[in-house]
Amino acid sequence: MPLIKSISGFRGTIGGRPGENLTPQDIVECTAAFGQWILDTTGNPTVVVGRDGRMSGAIVSSLVVNTLRSVGISVVDLGLSTTPTVEIAVTMEKAGGGIILTASHNPREWNALKLLNHRGEFISAADGKAILQRVAEGDILYAPVDKLGDYRTDDTYIARHIEKILTLPLVDVPAIQGKNYRIVVDAINSTGALSVPPLLEALGCQVILLNGEVNGRFAHNPEPLKEHLGQLSTEVRMQKAQLGIAVDPDVDRLVFVCEDGEPFGEEYTLVAVADYVLSKVGGGNTVSNLSSTRALSDVTVKRGGEYFAAAVGEVNVVEKMKAVNAVIGGEGNGGIILPELHYGRDALVGIALFLSHLAHTGKQISTLRKTYPEYQMAKTKIDQSPEINLDKIFTALKDKYRKEQLNTEDGLKIDFESGWVHLRPSNTEPIIRIYSESGSRVIAENLARKIMQDIQELR
Repeated sequence: MPLIKSISGFRGTIGGRPGENLTPQDIVECTAAFGQWILDTTGNPTVVVGRDGRMSGAIVSSLVVNTLRSVGISVVDLGLSTTPTVEIAVTMEKAGGGIILTASHNPREWNALKLLNHRGEFISAADGKAILQRVAEGDILYAPVDKLGDYRTDDTYIARHIEKILTLPLVDVPAIQGKNYRIVVDAINSTGALSVPPLLEALGCQVILLNGEVNGRFAHNPEPLKEHLGQLSTEVRMQKAQLGIAVDPDVDRLVFVCEDGEPFGEEYTLVAVADYVLSKVGGGNTVSNLSSTRALSDVTVKRGGEYFAAAVGEVNVVEKMKAVNAVIGGEGNGGIILPELHYGRDALVGIALFLSHLAHTGKQISTLRKTYPEYQMAKTKIDQSPEINLDKIFTALKDKYRKEQLNTEDGLKIDFESGWVHLRPSNTEPIIRIYSESGSRVIAENLARKIMQDIQELR
């Protein structure tokens, strides 16, 4: 099983041998390098730590907290929390950085250390490389006993996060409260159970909670995709609910299920929220990654704005959003980034904005979905085995499809007349992701299949 040390953090499976899995030795080594980097670059000896509901979370948290204290860093421990909550807490605490203990959508045997800078944003590629170098060199100076870091807990930040959302001008609390929505929530046995229901209740909604015990024994695959949401879809129909909501274990991805039990479509979470925001602020720029649907561009242009694409990864989307002064952005996996609140994917603010949109339109969610451009996306992957030479494959593909529109900012994206294909190595798993989109599902699947055949022939 793998251990992935990357510029965005450290991710792996629990158990096994050091250097091959996320073992206590690896956790201490990586945390110490990050702590030393914080001290040397910011001089601010405070770090905020929070975790999702994973089975390994308490053990990993203890190792991380005590390693930071051993380096001389004081820790504010949020305990069970969400990724966006930790991001907000970093700035509110005026901390030097933060660590979120979550492997996002990965299965329960995984965990990870996601690293934040003093702005509560994921560290840059350059900062990630500097930390990786410290890990490799073991360049750590531990603190003497009289200079160990302090420690305190604070379990108030989810409530404070929700309060910040409720005060946003774009969140129409009275309009939502007036609808008395009945909503089914799949919290996937993680911290969505602690954060989504309180938000919805503050918005006057009736909540039916599924998989609400925070035990990390995910009731199904935790990635909020259509094929994993059967229980939610069934319950929405049975409860005669207006909609269903699913989040991932750290609550930075968000998908909806319509009142008829059909998925709204993860790609369309951002499209709908952006449409609402643009309609209220009078247009503006938007950003999503290269693997996201064209529908966002269509909606943006219709509202008088300009759309920009970024490399996959939250840090890349945020960088592009800042560069073009985007009013809304995110990723097609259900990630919403609202700069007015903070520069991070945030399912909670996405829920509040979407419900405001739904309340203002007065439509059923299935009817709202039909108002957006209809694209079909196919998503597949292949194992990134050692015998696959990606540079060689990308070079050959660029030559084969040189007459098409090519983008090499992040892997390789090929725009055909009938649709597009984007292939790139994953940041979080040892796989190559292949996404394709077209107005027809058959064409989208054929485009992806064609590229997979090309790869097999070029291996």
